[in-house]
Amino acid sequence: MMKKNRKAIRNRMSRRHVPQRTCVACRHVRPARELVRIVRLSGGGVEVDETGKKPGRGAYLCPDAACWELALTKQSLEHALKTETTVEEKEALWRQCRSLPRSPSANPVGSTGG
Repeated sequence: MMKKNRKAIRNRMSRRHVPQRTCVACRHVRPARELVRIVRLSGGGVEVDETGKKPGRGAYLCPDAACWELALTKQSLEHALKTETTVEEKEALWRQCRSLPRSPSANPVGSTGG
């Protein structure tokens, strides 16, 4: 009976682990579900992982156009994925970037404040 009570108390006290990831552009650490995962597939392609569960090497970006622009222009996304992207893949990522909102408070690393 003691074991059962201890286990029940431990379960009530424990909190669920929330995976943290770092945006490759602005370097802010956030919960993984708040970021967009880009994956390098085993076949060699690079694409946006909508589910966050595709197999392959992943890199994370904030859902903000400023972070995407920084990652695509400074090639930090390619560096994180350890691959070169094709013209078609880059164009698809830029299309995705243009569809994202730009946060007014976004101030990625390397940008000036004024």
